[in-house]
Amino acid sequence: MARGGALIEAVAGRVDALNSEGWGVVRGAGGKAVFVAGALPGELVEYRVRRRQRGHDQAELVAVLEPAADRVAPRCAHFGVCGGCALQHLAPQSQLAVKDAELRETLRRIGKVEPAQWLPPLAGDPWGYRRRARLGARFVHAKGRSLVGFREKMSSHVADVEHCEVLRPEVGRLVGELGRLVSGLSIRERLPQIEAAVGDGAVVLVLRVLAPPSAGDRALLAAFERRHGIRLLLQAGGPDRLEALSGDGPELWYDLPAYDLRLAFEPADFVQVNGAMNRLLVDRVLALLEPTPESVVLDLYCGLGNFTLPLARRAARVVGIEGEAGLVARAAANARRNGLANVRFHAANLAGEQAVQSCLALAGAEGYSQVLIDPPRTGALDVLPALARIAPRRLVYVSCHPGSLARDLGILVSRLGFTLRAAGIADMFPHTGHVESVAVLERGA
Repeated sequence: MARGGALIEAVAGRVDALNSEGWGVVRGAGGKAVFVAGALPGELVEYRVRRRQRGHDQAELVAVLEPAADRVAPRCAHFGVCGGCALQHLAPQSQLAVKDAELRETLRRIGKVEPAQWLPPLAGDPWGYRRRARLGARFVHAKGRSLVGFREKMSSHVADVEHCEVLRPEVGRLVGELGRLVSGLSIRERLPQIEAAVGDGAVVLVLRVLAPPSAGDRALLAAFERRHGIRLLLQAGGPDRLEALSGDGPELWYDLPAYDLRLAFEPADFVQVNGAMNRLLVDRVLALLEPTPESVVLDLYCGLGNFTLPLARRAARVVGIEGEAGLVARAAANARRNGLANVRFHAANLAGEQAVQSCLALAGAEGYSQVLIDPPRTGALDVLPALARIAPRRLVYVSCHPGSLARDLGILVSRLGFTLRAAGIADMFPHTGHVESVAVLERGA
C-alpha cells in the first residue's frame, strides 16, 4: 500500500534470474533490481512492489503472464503466503540446476576459481525432510486463536498453517494442532516460539515460555504429549535451561548405519537439517577425503562428530576441533558410546586472531594427511593460514554459503598453494534458495 492507503499499481516485467533466496529478479525503473516472490527465470510477470530499499525492492507476484516450462503446482496449500519455502513452484530437477549454476557462477565471480571436475548434485526426497525447525507462535486477537508456523513472506506475522509438507511428518501434521493447543493455554500470549527436533527414535518440541504454565496448562500439554507420542520441553531461559514436562528428558539420536554409528544430540544442538541427505553427504565427504588405515585426519568445526566419527572408522587417528564446549563434550561421549578410542576432541575458538594459534596448538606436532572443514556461513577465513601451515595432502571443505566458500577457495588456490580438484552441491534444503556444497583440494599442482 502507498501512503494514504492508495494501492500501488502493478507493473509487468521479465524475470532474469533467481536471487539467493529463490525470488525472481526483474529489472525495474532505472534498472533497479526488484525481487519478486514466486517468479521464475524467463517468465513475464505482473508484480506489485511492497518494500523499497536502497539496493533493491521486494515485490509480491500479482500474475504470471507467460509461465516457465518448469513451473509446477506447489504441493503445499500455504505456499506463497508462508515464508518457509521459496521454490515449491519450480520442478525439483530445475531447483538442482539453479543451485548448481549458482555455485559455478559464484566460484568464478568471487573466487576466480573453477574445479577440474564438477561433482553431480546430491539429492534426495524433497518432501518431509526437515528434522529441525524453529516455528513462531502468536495469539491473534482478531482471529481469537493462536497461530503456529513459519513467518509469512515479507512480514513478521506467523502464517496460518494447518500442515507443513517439508517438516518431518511427525511434526508437519501437528502444526495446526499446536496452534489449537497454544490457544487453550493461559500463557498463550507468553509463548512465542516452538522448536522441533526429530531424532530417529523420538520427537521433541521445545516450548519457549515467558511465564510459568499453570497446573491446567500442564495438564493440557501432558495430554497432547500422550496423544501424539512426542515429548515436550519447557524453555524458560537459555537453551541449556530445559525442563521436561514429564519424567526424564528424552534422548535424541540419529544413526549412520553405513559406519555402525549412533550419535546422540540435545534439542538445541546443531545437526544437519535433512537426515537422509546427511547420510549421502557423509558418504561423499569420506569418498573425497580418501582415508586409509594409515591416515591421520583433522576435522575443524567438528560439532557432534558427524564427520569425525565416520572418519575414525576408516583412519588411524582423527582430531576434532569445535568452538562450542557443549558440542565437544557430546562428541567425546558419542565416541565413547560407539567404542572409538582413536579420536580426540578439543574446544577452541576458530574465529578471530586466536584462530590460527588455537588450531595449530591443538592439532599438535603430528602431520595430518587429510583435513576436513565445515565452517558456519561466515566461512573459514581465520583458519586458512593454519591450513597452509598444516599442508595436508587433501583438504575437503563443506560449505553452507557459496559466497564465503568462493572467497576461501580463491585464497587457498591463489595464495596458499592448493589446487581445486572438484566441487558440487548437496541439496540439503529442497524448495529453498539454500545451497550446501562440497569442494576438495590438494596441496600443490
